[in-house]
Amino acid sequence: MDKDLADFALNHAAGKKVEYAEVRAHKEKADGLIMRNGVLDAYVSTVDDGFCVRVLAEGGIGFASTNKWTKEETKKIVEIAFTLAKMAKRKDKIVFAEEKNIKANWKVNEKKGIENVSPETRIETFLEMDRELTSRGINVASRMFSFGTSLTEKYFVNTEGSVISSYVPRIGAYGFITVVENGKPEQAYKQFGYAGGWEALDEWKLTEQMINQAKVLQRVIKEAKSVKPGKMDLLFGSEVAGIAAHESCGHPMEADRILGREMSQAGESFVYPRGPFWLGTKIGSDAVTIVDDPTIKNSYGYYEYDDEGVRARPRYLYKNGVINEFLHNRETAAKLNTRSNGASRAINYDREAIVRMANTFVQPGDMNEEEIFEDVKRGVYMKSFTEWNIDDKRFNQRYVGREAYLIEKGELTHPLARPVIETTTKTFWSAVDAVSKKVEYDAATCGKGDPQQGVPVYTGGPMIRLRSVHVK
Repeated sequence: MDKDLADFALNHAAGKKVEYAEVRAHKEKADGLIMRNGVLDAYVSTVDDGFCVRVLAEGGIGFASTNKWTKEETKKIVEIAFTLAKMAKRKDKIVFAEEKNIKANWKVNEKKGIENVSPETRIETFLEMDRELTSRGINVASRMFSFGTSLTEKYFVNTEGSVISSYVPRIGAYGFITVVENGKPEQAYKQFGYAGGWEALDEWKLTEQMINQAKVLQRVIKEAKSVKPGKMDLLFGSEVAGIAAHESCGHPMEADRILGREMSQAGESFVYPRGPFWLGTKIGSDAVTIVDDPTIKNSYGYYEYDDEGVRARPRYLYKNGVINEFLHNRETAAKLNTRSNGASRAINYDREAIVRMANTFVQPGDMNEEEIFEDVKRGVYMKSFTEWNIDDKRFNQRYVGREAYLIEKGELTHPLARPVIETTTKTFWSAVDAVSKKVEYDAATCGKGDPQQGVPVYTGGPMIRLRSVHVK
């Protein structure tokens, strides 16, 4: 990464008639493997680096990128961005919300350096997991594992005087298994993610978790019964609470989606300026607070400054059941007369930074899980999901349980076969009356944009209880 050339690009852009300019350089070294049924399918190692220029000029915005590190190419890219901004001129001028300039150099430390781990060690780790998984007397008929590491350097400068350097190592894994008993299959997947080094493998306990998934699927096939449809209490584990928070709170609180930019790419939001839902509207019970927090150390979605140079902070999207704030970049913040809350992210130098989530979860409450169970006469505990669906406005939704149990008089009885809840965002969060103390997180890759940008995130939360909802 040539920081001097990035500075040259900024100075060249600043010499034109621009209201604002920024340069973001990005270098990533990545390694990944895919293993299917105990056989290595692929091992790939790549290095990619380049930079982008974004300018505001004559009321429009222009973006251009390259992976050629020469002064001639730099001038060309600046010219392209400047020309595109002028061509995008509009009556409603694009402006950015005001921000202070930042000087920062931040990094995520690795307790066990990723670069010190050989490809052979990485491959053997997953071969051993596959051997363990298939030696437990369970017919795990199909296994697919993917694993990847990335070492990412960034350098950001803008005409307001910000200069930010960063280094983030990330490590991620994904497991997908199929268990077959008596000709009947059940499937499960699990994703893992961490900002840091090889120590992630010690914390994840991958083999133990995948064996547990196989045992759950075997038991579901052999013992699960259908639930009798009707209104009852429904308890969600952290995995289901997390996906609900991500899909029915995080996405509809993205300000670019609210303002219509995402309409043709990823859908709309049930929140809009002249509609029934806006800031200050009641959307859930007092027990519901949902936070999006990039600052959780070592989380998959961790960062200290976003890709517009704004310092990250926790964002309280729903607060005590009320729509409290949206996720903003500098453009959407200006349109809604507020400040950016550091939610602008890009996956590479050739992608424009757009409004994104980081780590979205239900804030913990003050109850033990035992207390939440005790007060349920008849209900369902949905610990994990096998399917979820939500409409383009993130209002009508459906969750189907994978590991789920019937609750009678506060006690778990037998497994249930794919219980289903179909509901709306307001009905779902309004039914929550209890939230446990313990929070757990699941890694995920959140997709958005065109071209597609899959960013690393956490979903999660405590156990939550919904009163008197229809389950079938």
